Amino acid sequence: MEAILALLIALGAGTGAGALVLRNLYYICQPSEILIFAGSRRTLSNGRKVGYRLVKGGSSVRVPLLERAFRMDLTNLIIDLRVISAYSKGGIPLTVEGVANIKIAGEEPTIHNAIERLLGKSQKEIMQMAKETLEGNLRGVLASLTPEQINEDKSAFARSLLEEAEDDLEKLGLVLDNLQIQNISDDVQYLNSIGRKQRADLLRDARIAEAQAQAESAIRTAANQQTTALKQIETKIEIAKAEADQRIQDALTKRTAVVAEAEGEIAAIVARTQANVAVQTERIKQVEQQLQADVVAPAEAECKRRSPRQKETPLASLKTVKRKRWVPNV
Repeated sequence: MEAILALLIALGAGTGAGALVLRNLYYICQPSEILIFAGSRRTLSNGRKVGYRLVKGGSSVRVPLLERAFRMDLTNLIIDLRVISAYSKGGIPLTVEGVANIKIAGEEPTIHNAIERLLGKSQKEIMQMAKETLEGNLRGVLASLTPEQINEDKSAFARSLLEEAEDDLEKLGLVLDNLQIQNISDDVQYLNSIGRKQRADLLRDARIAEAQAQAESAIRTAANQQTTALKQIETKIEIAKAEADQRIQDALTKRTAVVAEAEGEIAAIVARTQANVAVQTERIKQVEQQLQADVVAPAEAECKRRSPRQKETPLASLKTVKRKRWVPNV
């Protein structure tokens, strides 16, 4: 190739046609495209022989008369998908709308499929091919899923479609970058009934959850109140015990004081009684002494004086003495 380029430069160096020759033969490949030079045969890494060479990035010179240059755009293509009345599993016809981002494969070996099938076609034609392929795959995926599965998890539905369409798009040399399911509907209002049932289930679950939460809250409140009441009762019991112990202690202290006071009073009474007994004893002695002096002694003397006469007996003398009025000296 370098020899051909040098030869072309040499042929056109002496004339003004050199720049025109380089302009027509020298190609620069943009980052978003790929250059295909058809005409030269080469063998791929897998042993397959093709009649073109590829340039991705950089530049190259087309061999005049022997090669023809083509460009393939690798930028994304946005495709609107719409499948109407596609039957799902269970026989419910569904309408599915979505958006797909595809592009021509820029890596080997898929790019060779793109060259063989898409080279020379316009973007509109490529988009139509991709759309028909994706819509066919979409119908196939819908037929394997129930409306409930499709409606409940659109992301899983999109992943299933990606897996289903990958092989078919690869055969065309296309790559599916992204797929978004925008809307799923049906003419018989089946999905709406599912939605109403789901809303009713959600409302029921919400009410059940709310009732359970209220019941749990009431149980916790009752348990807290019970715990508080038990603590209050225990506190009151402790206070009552302390007050009872204090009253018992006060009673014991008071009893000791009362007993001591009673013992003192009794001791005082005993002392007064003992003192009075001593006084009375002494008074009795005085009376006896006075009686001895005033009555007994004179009577004995009188008896002795009259005994010689023996006219009166001692008994008569005593009777005489008794008839006398005697007042002791106190």
